[in-house]
Amino acid sequence: MPKQEGQKSKLLALLRIFETQTDENHLLNVPQLVGLLEQQGILCERKSVYSDIDALNALGYDIQLRRGRGGGYFLASRTFDLAELKLLVDAVQASRVVSSATSRRLIRKLEKLCSNYEGSQLQRQVYVDGRPKTDSRSLLYSIDALHEAINTGRMVEFHYKKVGRPEKRVISPWQMAWENGCYYLIAYQDEKEPVGIRHYRVDRMSGVRVLELPRRGREQFANFDLPAYLRKHFSMYGGPERRVTLRCTADLENAMRERFGASPTFLPEEDGRFHFDVPICVSEPFYGWVAGFGGKVEVLAPEDVRTGMRALAEQLAEEHR
Repeated sequence: MPKQEGQKSKLLALLRIFETQTDENHLLNVPQLVGLLEQQGILCERKSVYSDIDALNALGYDIQLRRGRGGGYFLASRTFDLAELKLLVDAVQASRVVSSATSRRLIRKLEKLCSNYEGSQLQRQVYVDGRPKTDSRSLLYSIDALHEAINTGRMVEFHYKKVGRPEKRVISPWQMAWENGCYYLIAYQDEKEPVGIRHYRVDRMSGVRVLELPRRGREQFANFDLPAYLRKHFSMYGGPERRVTLRCTADLENAMRERFGASPTFLPEEDGRFHFDVPICVSEPFYGWVAGFGGKVEVLAPEDVRTGMRALAEQLAEEHR
């Protein structure tokens, strides 16, 4: 092997040793490094290892020396620190729409971003409300195709499963959102009535294909506010959009701010309660959300939404006699 090629191989082997077998709590001295290189069939002198460490530092790798008893060299800085990797692993484990097999594969890849010792801490199990993870193997490819379509401004075709057989859809993708543990595609559809902005759960899509057709809906998305769109859809259910007036007890001010943001104006009342107006896509999950506050939230207007709330209350009362 030519000397230059052998030196490159040695540097790569040494770097891999630092990446996999060292961290702040696990150091290697030069004799140990020489021994690990010899196990890979790379013979070298101690003094050459010092030069190699200098070369790796010059290339941007943060290899530090801790002096004293039990001291040695270790890779001090990585792309992600252990706490960040744990956070990513938790997110992967907690996601309902990432299959168990895909979760394991992603976590194995994340393990390669830290030492072997720290990698053992990444096999964490996150409890997620007893909900099963999806068995979809195509989700990542669907997400990739949708991002490609959004970035290139093209339409997409896919089959969408809600109830019964999957239906073929051809729509114009504009944004992706993460809500309630699921990916959603926010898109413009004009293939059937009513025409307008719609959202689709990505894990219910199959056979996503990017078309050559330029996407439509530019005018509709010119001033589109994604956070506002997500706030008015409860559990991402659709429904007729109405301007709803809600009256709440004083102790719910923080809860309402967390749900609706800073835009609504809270108007105080003499008894300590307050009311405000917000746009809502009225649906059963919305009525359920109101009921969940146990009478602390009241729908004041419009009358048809108030009537819907009352009808739900009467139905529940009848069913629980």
